[in-house]
Amino acid sequence: MTYDPSPSYPHRPPPPPPPPAYPPRSRTHRAPRRDPLGHHSDLRILRGAYRWQRRTATLTALGYFTLFLALSAYAPGLMTGTAVAGLPTGLLLALAQLPVTWLAIALYEYTARRRVDPLADRIRQEAALDARRGAGR
Repeated sequence: MTYDPSPSYPHRPPPPPPPPAYPPRSRTHRAPRRDPLGHHSDLRILRGAYRWQRRTATLTALGYFTLFLALSAYAPGLMTGTAVAGLPTGLLLALAQLPVTWLAIALYEYTARRRVDPLADRIRQEAALDARRGAGR
């Protein structure tokens, strides 16, 4: 029998392996630190842009219709008067409701393309970037 100076005890686990050595990161390639998307102020700006867009389009169409109803109720003399080629003013104003509705739709699309869509695209890109960063950790 040979004598072993370091007896192995069953209650003592072996020492853990050393951590792997990673190359040091250079500061030039590190992405700037940003808040996560859920806490970003762009979402608040986007909600405000959507709200402005809805209000503008709704007030355009609904405002004209309300004006038409108010004139019908409180100015019957104006609405029954003759305007062009013997047509009553009320009928012309009623027929003008369709172009006003088209104007509201065009205004909604214009503001979507001009204000809301660029914000939504930027937030979508930032969310994808945040997801890639989260997956890389």
